[in-house]
Amino acid sequence: MTEFTMQEIVFAGGCLWGVQEFMRHLPGVINTEAGRANGSASTTQCDYDGYAECVRTQFDASQVSIEQLMDFFFEIIDPYSVNKQGIDVGEKYRTGVYSVNPQHLERVKRYIAERSDADKIMVEVLPLSNFVKSDDEHQDRLTLHPNDYCHIPKTILHKYKK
Repeated sequence: MTEFTMQEIVFAGGCLWGVQEFMRHLPGVINTEAGRANGSASTTQCDYDGYAECVRTQFDASQVSIEQLMDFFFEIIDPYSVNKQGIDVGEKYRTGVYSVNPQHLERVKRYIAERSDADKIMVEVLPLSNFVKSDDEHQDRLTLHPNDYCHIPKTILHKYKK
């Protein structure tokens, strides 16, 4: 029997609504939480100074690896774009992977380095310095309001729906 091993990593991939909707259906993902990460300003809900919209993703490492999560993540982002995903433009829409676990970050860096397009990839990989949970209105937004805007095509958005 495999032992349950919960771990956590944070993905920023443009507007958090779609990233959360996609990630929450992946095999091995236990929980997702929309928020913002690695900002430099106060933590009021309206203050996005330096923050990236993101999704804290809790997963069972016995069911899904960091590398598999990266494969999934790369399905929904344009990894070559800087501060832009779909029609969303600005620093808060940058792509990134953040973790307090240095091993996660090393595995993500190795994943990127081993790709044939590694020199073009603009995904930041950094330690998680802070995370601010979004208000309830932004949690599971596309589950509650499936016709809201999303930069991820619906065919991909629900590809792994359980």
